[in-house]
Amino acid sequence: MLRQVLQAGLGGSFHALGRFVASHPVFFASAPMLLSILLGASFSRYRVEENVEYLLAPKHSLAKIEGNLVESLFPVNRSKHALYSDLQTPGRYGRVIVTARKGSVLDPVHLDTILTLHRRLYQMQVTVPASSASSFNYSFSSLCLPDDNNACIIDDIIRSMQGIQAARAANHTPPPLKYPITRLADGRQAYIGHQLGGVQGWGPMAKGDGVRSARALQLTYYLQAHTSLMDKVAGQWEMAFCAELQHFGAAHPKLGLYPSTSSSLRTDFQQSSVLARRPLLISLGLCSVLAVLCCSMRDCVRAKPWLGLLALLSITLSGLTAAGILNLTGATYNSTYLGIPFVMLGHGLFGSFEMLSSWRRTREDQHVKDRVAAVFEDVMLRFSGSTLLHLTALGLAASPLTNMEAVRLFCRTASLGVAVGYVYTLSLYGSCLVFTGYLETGYRHGCFCRRVPKPERLDAKPAWYRCLMYTRYEEETAGPHASPLQGAHGNSHVTHSTAAHMHAHPHSHPHMQPHVHAGAAPPLSALGPDPHPHPQDSHLLLGCMRRCYGDWITNTYVKPFVVLLYLVYISFGLMGFMQVTQGSDPSALVAMDTATVLYARAQQRYFSSYSPVIGFYIYESAPYWNASVQRDLLEYTKGFQRISWLESYLGYLSELNQSTSQPRHNFTRTLRLHFLRQPRYAHFADDIIFAERGAGEEPEVAASRVFLVAKTTENKREEMSVLLDTLRRLSLTSRVRFLIFNPSFVYLDRYAAAVGWPLRHSLLAVLFLLGLASLALVEPLVAAWLGLTLLSVQFGVVGFMTLWGVELDCVSVLCLISTLGHAADCSAPLLCGFAGGRGESRTRWVRVALERHGVASLQALLCYAAALAPVACVRSNLTRTIFRCLALAAGCSALHTLAFLPTLLTFLPPAKSKDAPGGRGPGSPRQEVECVEMNDSTRVVDQITTV
Repeated sequence: MLRQVLQAGLGGSFHALGRFVASHPVFFASAPMLLSILLGASFSRYRVEENVEYLLAPKHSLAKIEGNLVESLFPVNRSKHALYSDLQTPGRYGRVIVTARKGSVLDPVHLDTILTLHRRLYQMQVTVPASSASSFNYSFSSLCLPDDNNACIIDDIIRSMQGIQAARAANHTPPPLKYPITRLADGRQAYIGHQLGGVQGWGPMAKGDGVRSARALQLTYYLQAHTSLMDKVAGQWEMAFCAELQHFGAAHPKLGLYPSTSSSLRTDFQQSSVLARRPLLISLGLCSVLAVLCCSMRDCVRAKPWLGLLALLSITLSGLTAAGILNLTGATYNSTYLGIPFVMLGHGLFGSFEMLSSWRRTREDQHVKDRVAAVFEDVMLRFSGSTLLHLTALGLAASPLTNMEAVRLFCRTASLGVAVGYVYTLSLYGSCLVFTGYLETGYRHGCFCRRVPKPERLDAKPAWYRCLMYTRYEEETAGPHASPLQGAHGNSHVTHSTAAHMHAHPHSHPHMQPHVHAGAAPPLSALGPDPHPHPQDSHLLLGCMRRCYGDWITNTYVKPFVVLLYLVYISFGLMGFMQVTQGSDPSALVAMDTATVLYARAQQRYFSSYSPVIGFYIYESAPYWNASVQRDLLEYTKGFQRISWLESYLGYLSELNQSTSQPRHNFTRTLRLHFLRQPRYAHFADDIIFAERGAGEEPEVAASRVFLVAKTTENKREEMSVLLDTLRRLSLTSRVRFLIFNPSFVYLDRYAAAVGWPLRHSLLAVLFLLGLASLALVEPLVAAWLGLTLLSVQFGVVGFMTLWGVELDCVSVLCLISTLGHAADCSAPLLCGFAGGRGESRTRWVRVALERHGVASLQALLCYAAALAPVACVRSNLTRTIFRCLALAAGCSALHTLAFLPTLLTFLPPAKSKDAPGGRGPGSPRQEVECVEMNDSTRVVDQITTV
């Protein structure tokens, strides 16, 4: 009873709203357009988000806290003797991987060329500002990180190569170059595992034997950016750095150069938006053409080609309005927003085509206001429910609880776009439906708005004119399924007075059609196929769905194959679901053929043998002089490639024949006054922080650091994630308080939870909303079927997405969240139409539901697919992820709506009664009463009552 009361109340409200919109069509058509134009002027405030780490890294993670602690203890500029900047966020830098097309980069010809490149980069100058009397020239020497002697810190491999070149010039034997840790001319050890790649040695590399050849070399140039001016100059130097490498590479084709700078990731991430501009315009054009074709019919009066374009115009203006609101509120744009137009397009197209389908089911002799009100009453309750599902799924993911900023911003913007699109569909598209209704009532051409001549006048016209102006007048459509057009030739009007839920008997009076409320299920006898021509059969998709597809998909011999297809669908979905992988690499979300992608490929190919440099930080005072603590620290770092001050200091004590276990005073004094003053150990001063204890007391080691490098395989990021978790668990049980950090950890830390949480909880929220609605608004079985459909579609999309090579990252999760609403848009009308029917058989009502709602879903899916197709051509990893996920969502939704559900509903609940609702039993006779009053333009002709 509560469900009936609520449905009746909401239906009456939408009926009144439809009549109100039909009464003021000019206002509801002009107000949204004017608002869009006004808000479109706000694009002067358009801003792009430049912090990629802010978007793609988990917002609340332990790695960010650890990074702040590391930066406070060991600032980047405090590293004077060795480049430990890779341990922290490096700031501004220029980096290049040099590869040899043939031979080794250590061959004399390549080595001399690389050193020439180094000198050119070192001496390269940039002018800031570019054209001004007060311009200054800045070279790398004025921007670089200096050491204690105010000389630029350069990579250790450069010093080694300079030594090799000098030895060869003097006809001396070059000094041995070991890998991955070598000894420099000044006696100190240097790690070159990230500076030489593709290394082949004279013996096993694990033993640190000499390098025979190397395929790649990596050079890094770190810049200072303390002030805004220095940051601007450093940015200019990075641009000049890339340009210089491009010219140098063109002049030396035997070398391959792959540059990367601190701004490469940001630039290449936004490059996807630039590349997608033209394909998006092509998508809009293709969708417009297909929307016009889907709304066209053989009957030129009942065709609505302009409504297809107006639906796209409504969606476009709603997107412009939403963008204007975001610009006025100070929001920023990023490339993940490329998926939002497709979220709005899918939802808007389903609503628009459902309204058009409902319009075709209304009586043509009714006034336009009554027809629009009936359309609103029939469609808007379902459309509002699907909009609420969209807003629930997107709104929960847009809450502050979401730990991924890109996901939160996308869902917030998409939910705003869906809400504005819903209002524009009610107002702008509803008013357009009113205008086209008046054209239909006046027998005007649906495209050219020209009045169609009467049949007798049309026969005298040429054949092309008759084909163009073909329509069915009331004389042609007279029959059990036709009603005259009000206001056309012959002003007969038919009104019906019938009791609620009573069915008219079609065989009593063949020229009388019972009144069918737009929001209720009409009797099947008035909807079934018949030998007489139907005015709407001139619509190709509707005629095929009514006469061919509905009968075929519900055929007894077809059902087993559809069930088998569903089992195959589930099997492949499960296969992919078990292989889901995380995609936490930001370089996988940028445009293809860019510096970031090319550099990442070269690094993966030549430098994947070792992990990034991991900082091992002991951030509290520890008894380093204790033998047990020394054993623990050496055990923790065992198995890593490392250069440790503690390990070197203990070796130094052993060389002096001193015990490594000493009193604190002696241990610290020897460390400060003897060990760190040795030239080959002086660089370890950057790794130790001493704290004063008091007057006359020896300072103690307050904090220290060691760098570690792990041996890795091809799955470097997965191994780094496992290593991070292992070392963190070890830090909780260790007597020494330590932490580990690398800039890449901010993308790895809690990434699975940050990505999976919005998707999982959005799905639970949608299912909870369906369960809550089943208590008061929708049929429980409809909610159950819709929930199972959403789960099945989501499961299939995740599985097939993995089989298609898409990883679970923030972009794919965004598409999966929007899939929930898309699947509900597609399948909810079919389920509601099937569950609302009474009498006849399940198969019969499946065919009716397909005829009423399957065509609208098919039209929307066709236009949506046409809009998606050009996106596949964009050379961007981000857009390809969006295309694959959205294409799979549309495909799985179409399969469920047009194949799986029509088949399963024919033999699964809900059951259909064989009798009408008023029947008294299976064999009881059924009485139907109908009172029909027939009017013409002048007087009441007759009143007939039939029992």
